[in-house]
Amino acid sequence: MIENSKRIVFKFGTNILRNEDGEISLSHLYSFIEDISRLYKQDKEILIVTSGAVGLGAKKLKIDTSTSTTLKQAAASVGQPLLMSIWQDGFEKYGITTAQILLTEEDFANRKKYLSLRLTLSKLLENKVIPIINQNDAVSPSELEHACFSDNDKLSSIVASKLDADLLVMVSDVDGLYDKNPKEHKDAKLIKQVEKVTSKIEALATGASSGGRGGMITKLTAAKVVSSSGLYAKIVNGKIPNIIKKVFDNEIGTTFLPSNNLSHKKRWIAYATNIMGSIKVNEGAKSAIKDNQKSLLSIGITDVQGKFKKGEIISILDENNKEFARGISSYNSDDIEKIKGHHSDKISEILGYKFDDDVVIKDNLVLI
Repeated sequence: MIENSKRIVFKFGTNILRNEDGEISLSHLYSFIEDISRLYKQDKEILIVTSGAVGLGAKKLKIDTSTSTTLKQAAASVGQPLLMSIWQDGFEKYGITTAQILLTEEDFANRKKYLSLRLTLSKLLENKVIPIINQNDAVSPSELEHACFSDNDKLSSIVASKLDADLLVMVSDVDGLYDKNPKEHKDAKLIKQVEKVTSKIEALATGASSGGRGGMITKLTAAKVVSSSGLYAKIVNGKIPNIIKKVFDNEIGTTFLPSNNLSHKKRWIAYATNIMGSIKVNEGAKSAIKDNQKSLLSIGITDVQGKFKKGEIISILDENNKEFARGISSYNSDDIEKIKGHHSDKISEILGYKFDDDVVIKDNLVLI
């Protein structure tokens, strides 16, 4: 049950942290800190994913970052220590130690780095420290433009799913998910509970929020990642007084129920932030993977797209170029190009060596 959640990730968006003048609202942020401190003292393990560095830096430098990635990076480098100091000072008043964690997609895409990060965050939680997490916008321009977690909704979902959190709470400036756009339809109704994020649910989302990089679309994507990892997710309105106290109230916001329970390794495969390439397969190979939980063999491959190495995450596409699975490749892209359409017993003859009969073994495959 959601009220029994032990490890909780809170994600705070830019719009919910700032006031009408575009500056950080200290009173608002400190109210969040006060309520989170109460949860902390109930032996909850807390991780915070926070936006706001670019906006704070832009305000400090008096610059417009809307047209320049370089200016956004500069603003982030100025704004990040300011943002961190606000969180740190607030929690120190309650005797709580915080740690700054800045991440890029590479920290999750590389399995060795991911396992190291996972260990570090776990040790911080063991030592009663609250990690304050943000994207490392200052050094990673792709984060600001088109990276796989180009918003903190996606980042928070990856943190939650890969750190074995019980609950992700996305604190937003909306009440939750509605059955239609509440800005356009006065009769729109709040959806209090979602059993599974289907294409029908995703169709209810609207675009990015003003001033932020996310929106309902990215929140639903995040909820899908979390729920399919066997966890709860929730969207709540941070403008409601004492909202953090009310996160366990099913009448507040939209709650997304767990719909699957992937292993740690398969979570990493399914939601790796860097997909290095793709393999297109025929209908027989798709059926073997989807219906019979089989490995991917070279004979079923019809096309190879992108350049990737052995051991990297790839998408597996059907004949209509629709992704239906992801997996760890047993061969690099050049070698797969040579062996595609051939039986496994021909691999040694074609390549001069053989790692495995399977291009992607079933234990390294996840259906999407």
